Amino acid sequence: MTLQKTCLALALSAIVPIAHADDTATTDGWTGTGELGFALSRGNARSESLNARLAFGKEAGQWKHDWFAAALRAKGEVTGDFDGDGVAEERYELNANRYELGASSAYRFDERQYVVGSGRYENDDFSPYEYQATLSIGYGRKLIDSERTKLSADIGPGFRRARVADGGDTENGAILRGKVDFVHQLTGNTQLVNAFLVESGSDNTFAQNDLGIVVAMNEAFALKAGLQVRHNTEVDGVDNVKKTDTLTTVNLVYNFR
Repeated sequence: MTLQKTCLALALSAIVPIAHADDTATTDGWTGTGELGFALSRGNARSESLNARLAFGKEAGQWKHDWFAAALRAKGEVTGDFDGDGVAEERYELNANRYELGASSAYRFDERQYVVGSGRYENDDFSPYEYQATLSIGYGRKLIDSERTKLSADIGPGFRRARVADGGDTENGAILRGKVDFVHQLTGNTQLVNAFLVESGSDNTFAQNDLGIVVAMNEAFALKAGLQVRHNTEVDGVDNVKKTDTLTTVNLVYNFR
C-alpha cells in the first residue's frame, strides 16, 4: 500500500468514528481528539511522511477510561553502500514504520487519589525491538488541579514482553511503570501539554516524552506543534540503531465532545 493510500485510509477511519462519537457524546460521555499530519516533498529531494493519532476518554461515576491509537510512516532518500562495492548509492525507501495502541482504566477513591490499570503495545520496524507490550497497575494522584494548571502522576508494577529485532529472542520480565501528565492553559486559546512515560525493567528501560503546544482555532479545530523523544537503554547487537529517536510534528487536531 502506498503512503498516499495509507494517508487516505487513516483519514477516513478517523472521520467515521469521530462523526459517530460527536452524535452520541451527550448520551454516552465519550470525548476525544483526532490528529493528522502529512508532508510530501518532490524535486531535488523526495520524501513522504504521515503521522496520525486517535484518543478517546470517558468518565462514568468514579471510573475514567482512556484509549489511544497512533501511527507513523515515512519514506525518504537514503544514502549508503548497499551492495558492498565501496560506492555510495541513493535509494528511496521506507525509513519509519510504527504503530502503537494503548488503554487504561482508573478508579477514583476521591477527588485526588486513584488506582489505574493500563496496557500498551507498539510495533516498530526501526527499533531495537520488533514489538514491546506492557501491562501494569499503579497508584495515582492529582498533584495540581487548578483552573489553569493540571498535574497528575501514577506509578506501579507491571509486566513486559518484547521481541528483540536482531535474532528474534523474546524477553519477559517485571517492570516499574511511571507516568506524569501536565497541562497548562497559557492563554485563552493556547495550551502547553506534556506527557512523560517510563517503563523500567532488567532487560530494557523505555522512556517517552511528548511535549506539545495546542492553539485552538475554534471549538472543533486546533493546530498542534509537538516534539516526541523516545529512548531505549538496550540496543547492543542491533546494527545502525540508536538509543534515542526524536519526532517533530505539526498536526491538525479535531476535538469532539
